[in-house]
Amino acid sequence: MSILLIAFLILSILFVRFVDDFAYAEKAEELEKYGGQIIEELERERPGTNLQSYVSILKAQNISFIVFDQQSRIMYPVSGSFPPVELTSEEWNVIERGETLTVNRDVERFELSVTFVAMPYFENEQLAGGVLLAAPVSGVSEMIAELNKTLVTAVLIALAIALLLSLGLSKMHVSRIKRMRKATSMISEGHYDVNLPESNFDEFGDLAHDFNKMAEKLQQSNEEIDRLENRRRQFMADVSHEMRTPLTTIAGIMEGLRNNMIEEGQREKGVRLASEETKRLMRLVNENLDYEKIRSNQVILTKEEIEADELLEIIQEQLYLQAKEKGNQIVIHTNPGDVIYGDMDRLIQILMNIVKNAIQFTENGMITVSTHMEAEQMRVTIEDNGAGIDVEEIDLVWRRFYKADLSRGSGQFGLGLSIVKQLVTLHDGEIHVESKKGQGTKFIIHLPKK
Repeated sequence: MSILLIAFLILSILFVRFVDDFAYAEKAEELEKYGGQIIEELERERPGTNLQSYVSILKAQNISFIVFDQQSRIMYPVSGSFPPVELTSEEWNVIERGETLTVNRDVERFELSVTFVAMPYFENEQLAGGVLLAAPVSGVSEMIAELNKTLVTAVLIALAIALLLSLGLSKMHVSRIKRMRKATSMISEGHYDVNLPESNFDEFGDLAHDFNKMAEKLQQSNEEIDRLENRRRQFMADVSHEMRTPLTTIAGIMEGLRNNMIEEGQREKGVRLASEETKRLMRLVNENLDYEKIRSNQVILTKEEIEADELLEIIQEQLYLQAKEKGNQIVIHTNPGDVIYGDMDRLIQILMNIVKNAIQFTENGMITVSTHMEAEQMRVTIEDNGAGIDVEEIDLVWRRFYKADLSRGSGQFGLGLSIVKQLVTLHDGEIHVESKKGQGTKFIIHLPKK
């Protein structure tokens, strides 16, 4: 409202000033027009013949005029109430230069405030005197006063309309601010599922858009925190479950040895069992540390081009005895010149985990490891004809501590395939699994070329 009032005040002052100048300029122009006609009459062969007619015409319009000489003496009309002409030296200089003197408002030399013009006239190209026409400013002042009154009325009406509009706008904006405050309070209380109405015509709409984006990101962050918390709880539960059995076994054996509750012939077996359970715990710790290093990108790969047949032969040799114990056979197929680009140790870790998993779920079967060169990548396939995986469980095999069959694989913690997934991703590769229950499983790895 302050801005509106100041704007209206400035505009009103400027408008009144303009109208005031315009009105006096119009009056002066009218006087100049009559003055020019009078001068034309004076410059005729018989001057003064028709001047009386001008007196009547101008008197009807409340305009007075005189003709004066160079000594400021009134030449016409001879008798009248017009005061003597008292022009200053500067004003005389204007007339002597042949120019028209205009005074919009004069209150000192006449009985009332007037607007007057003084125009020079010449005889034989010599300055003979001048014609002075005057009109009272009361008419102009009354017109300006009436205009000011109308202007004030218009300003008051405009202010009233502006007040109503600003009141409506302020209520609208206040309601939008209240919605934002309510949404902010909800977010501060942990309720991130908020959505403010958006618009693209003012800053409130832009702010609402940014606020919704912030709330969406906070919601996503909160969901991620919840997922991490659930994973942490699940991790603690899984680790506690996996560690309970070996620790219970070790504690029982140690208690039996200390109290001589184990027979002499069974002591060696008990010590061996305690040793195996200790190694099992160490593997659990090492696999968890390895998984966390890989997941947090703390593992640095030393990539090189590796002959595919050389890599697969290492896997075949190291797992030969383990596969033979279950009646399985490991077969490798490579093409001459097949090259795998990656970290030798980590690739062995990937293939060892998958092949061990295949051995665990296959009996008296065949495990095939093969490579095939494609356009921009190498495909490595590990296929078995073992127990297979249920369709609904295929996507679960990559989860930490997940076991497809809890009755199998004593000493296995369900971390192997999680580590495999992370290592393949670290190689900028992809891995997926295909399987049918009772028909075997196939792991397919795609690794980019150098």
